[in-house]
Amino acid sequence: MSELEPSASVMPVIAEYIGTAMTKELPLEVLEKTKFHFLDTVASMVSGSRMLAGERAIGFLQAQGPSAPQSSVLGTRLKGTAINVAMVNGMFGHADETDDSHAESLTHPGCGIVASVLACAELYQRRGLDMLKAMALGYDVCCRLTKSLHAYQFRVDGHSSHTFGPNFGAAAAAGALAGVNARQARYLLSYAAQQASGVACWMRDKDHIEKAFDFGGMPARNGVSAALMVIHGFTGVEDVFSGERNFYDAYGVDPLRHALGEALGSRYEIMRTSIKRWTVGSPIQAPLDSLDTLMLEHPSLTAQWDRIKAIRVQIANESLSIVNNREMPEICLQHLLALMLLDREMNFELAHDRTRMLDPRVLQLRSLIHLSGSDELSKEMPTRQGIVEIEFLSGERLLHHTKDVKGTPDNPMTRQELDRKCIQLMAPVLGQDRSAEICHEVWCLEHLKEASTLAQLLQTP
Repeated sequence: MSELEPSASVMPVIAEYIGTAMTKELPLEVLEKTKFHFLDTVASMVSGSRMLAGERAIGFLQAQGPSAPQSSVLGTRLKGTAINVAMVNGMFGHADETDDSHAESLTHPGCGIVASVLACAELYQRRGLDMLKAMALGYDVCCRLTKSLHAYQFRVDGHSSHTFGPNFGAAAAAGALAGVNARQARYLLSYAAQQASGVACWMRDKDHIEKAFDFGGMPARNGVSAALMVIHGFTGVEDVFSGERNFYDAYGVDPLRHALGEALGSRYEIMRTSIKRWTVGSPIQAPLDSLDTLMLEHPSLTAQWDRIKAIRVQIANESLSIVNNREMPEICLQHLLALMLLDREMNFELAHDRTRMLDPRVLQLRSLIHLSGSDELSKEMPTRQGIVEIEFLSGERLLHHTKDVKGTPDNPMTRQELDRKCIQLMAPVLGQDRSAEICHEVWCLEHLKEASTLAQLLQTP
């Protein structure tokens, strides 16, 4: 893909990339990485179908009354229109903190993009390989979009990067599966821009319902809506990224107007996306990795918690407000570290057990955990590092600095590790054997002849 001239619009490059995505081969390493994120995301959706945000999303769908059974709602026997199902599955995907994340762009790409891929692949009877191509495309568009807006400053200014990026990524993925050409892709992106919104006040959401909609449900719904409108003849503005009153003029502050088209086809953003080892908020991954390492190196540590004087945790300044003494257990750093030290483990059930937030022992240990921001760790952003130091009453100190979190591009999970995570997530809903079968099918997804076959597996028996 050729680079842009300084004065050129990004639109011809990105529209051509979307319009031809289904005809291009993915490098083998990209294909493999995309399967990792597909499996991780559908497992998040299945488990999310039983969480509060999932329950509310199902209630919304059922309130719409009977509708065309175009696509399948994961973890249930329900079907509905592709647009509504995309929203519901998207909310499932971010019903908690299980899904993937892309640190540079400040997005959780999977929940919105995979929801749009599932809905449109089933609607248009696409193959597994088409799903993987559309998904990789969606990540490319999603992550470049918010990076072009200076993602971290964009959030400081009050916008939700986690909504804007997936909104465009889901539209690109859905449009490719619907069969848009390069000209139609121009209209697709214009309809995505018209639906682009999101305010970063989601940080104040105590129940993870609005957050699930903002991160996954709304982008998936908007993306599928844009694709279906365009493929059914809607026309629109041919270049929403340049010209009078364009997208970047509306939302950008010194935007990188050409970043959306840079290195397409050679730099795949999915390769720079992280999978969570722990089913908790991204900024807590490194501190949990550090504590886990200390517990492995010092097996007696968990039995000596009552001899601890203080636990000092450092993360980047930018992450403090996200995880500092929050009311939701899965994004409260102090609670999760105390819980892990007491229970000698951390899993999905523990991370989401709100009753443990009132456990006297947890509260006692939590009071000893002091979280602070580090200028040095901020310099390492978007790499989210963490330092945990434990000081005992005796004066002894233990310290571990996690630089490359497990599941990040520089320290990836194996297939076996991801299988364990995903089976643990899906088994309570679909059963152990069926969950293992889903893992097997995803690792062979490029050979799947029709998306509906996998959709059936992802619904309750």
